[in-house]
Amino acid sequence: MTKPESAVHAYDVVISGAGLAGSAAAILLARRGVRVALLERRSDPEAYKVLCTHSITANAYPVLDELGLVPALEKAGAVRNEARWHTRWGWIEPRAAAAGPPLPYGYNIRRSTLDPLIRSRAAETPGVDLLLGHQVTGLVREAGRTVGVRASAPQGEREIRARLVVGADGKDSAVAKFADVPVRQHENTRFAYLAHFRNLPLPGGIAQTWFLEPDMAYAFPNDDGVTVMAVVPDKERLPAFRDDLEGSFLAFVRALPEAPPIDSAERITKIIGTIDHPLRSRKASAPGVALIGDAALTGDPLWGVGCGWALESARWLTEAVASTATGRGDLDKALATYARTHRRRLTAHQTLAADFAKARPFNPVERLMFSAAARDESLARHMHLFASRLIGPLRFLNPAAVAKAASVNLKHRRAATAPTR
Repeated sequence: MTKPESAVHAYDVVISGAGLAGSAAAILLARRGVRVALLERRSDPEAYKVLCTHSITANAYPVLDELGLVPALEKAGAVRNEARWHTRWGWIEPRAAAAGPPLPYGYNIRRSTLDPLIRSRAAETPGVDLLLGHQVTGLVREAGRTVGVRASAPQGEREIRARLVVGADGKDSAVAKFADVPVRQHENTRFAYLAHFRNLPLPGGIAQTWFLEPDMAYAFPNDDGVTVMAVVPDKERLPAFRDDLEGSFLAFVRALPEAPPIDSAERITKIIGTIDHPLRSRKASAPGVALIGDAALTGDPLWGVGCGWALESARWLTEAVASTATGRGDLDKALATYARTHRRRLTAHQTLAADFAKARPFNPVERLMFSAAARDESLARHMHLFASRLIGPLRFLNPAAVAKAASVNLKHRRAATAPTR
């Protein structure tokens, strides 16, 4: 039920989009005493995002834990996302050190399971009103700032006022467009197709990723015995794929090194994908507006980081604005803090991803690090931390790690050229 609207603000915060980012933000804000209207344009509470890697990287585990979702995910059959990566130098296979802690992990879980789960948790959270069938059609502006939204609803058009409007409405964010937030866009010269398979065995039962330079592929095991199989080729191969999508998809997978036995598995979905998925970045705030998830930053799907960053950005926003959203303190200052955090944590990752989206082979530094990680367990663990977005590019390429990689490769070359007796 919608709470009665006051003369000033019906809510403290209006969130557009009840997917992963929006539902997480609603829960976290409401727990801090913020009154939240969570708007979802779709009327079905079981609706979910279809085109996704269905993977939550380990950087978001603390957010899942704070949300109280970890036991529910485990019960739903989410798969802890261990992984191995094929390179031209062999497989990079991160393993915990003999006397060290387990490797950090996130989860692979289909959005058809995850989205209804977190949305229902949001709807059950005191202080959150989930308003299904509500699509934002404009913003309410006063004195140069946003003070609410206009939305089409099952009962007709309505206006909902709030101190803060949050866009959690995806890469084509209507909130960002209505707020005139500029977007920086980078071309992605790969395309992607994926399908879900049942009974597709993978070595070790863990995720596999293939770096084929420039093509990519991955297989992620998910809940209920379903594996997401994706191919991410250079756009030069697009005409052939368009001529025969199923044949091209299957042939691509069959040709992978240590290819999964796709012909003996059961495909349970259509082959779906995107032929144009640019990387987009927006400033994460404007007067009276904040952007989270893909609305703020849309990454390259081949890295599988979107779900993790959606959860993290919801948490960063909550930490920055929770008190000021209820009218205590300077909301604009809090929004600026959130935008700085978002920029500091994600800009370097996005810069590297935008460069790699040019569908190029590895550059010299990448060759150094990937080849050494295929030969050394400690560097494989270091690679795992970076792939899980637990460390940023600067820590990944810190002088000690680069020196270690150079040493590993030098020893490898010496061993390969040493005379045999």
